[in-house]
Amino acid sequence: MPTMRVFYEDWQMECCGRPFSVGDEICWRLAELDEEQLREGRYHGARAWVQNHGDVPRHKTVGRVRSIDVVHQDYAEKQQGSHTLEPVPGTVSLEPVGTCPKWFRYEESEADNGLRRARRTDGVLVTLELPGSPGASLPELPGGAPGEPGDRP
Repeated sequence: MPTMRVFYEDWQMECCGRPFSVGDEICWRLAELDEEQLREGRYHGARAWVQNHGDVPRHKTVGRVRSIDVVHQDYAEKQQGSHTLEPVPGTVSLEPVGTCPKWFRYEESEADNGLRRARRTDGVLVTLELPGSPGASLPELPGGAPGEPGDRP
């Protein structure tokens, strides 16, 4: 059965998302990544991301959650006092979980050289089994929130 990798950003979930689990049927508004975004790698190998806000072109997608990986990444200041933390290459790690958390971690520290560093959870990388799966037909809910088990049109 066809699958698609989707990135659900931390702030999107914390704002108006509802946690979901492996095996759940969902209906989300997804924005597809363009070639530049794919090259940048910001969405950790996903082809689309959950977009609950703004004027970004998006489409309703129904599917069944097959896996969830929490995405952790290190960030660092390049210049002291810059107030900007940038991703540190090679520091992404994935943590398989059964349920998406509602709230995500952010831990900041100071490195030996006086520059700020942070380890943050950027969101989750979800593998969706796409339509054609038995029972993958939940209605879309306001705000793009995932459906609850047992919801039907």
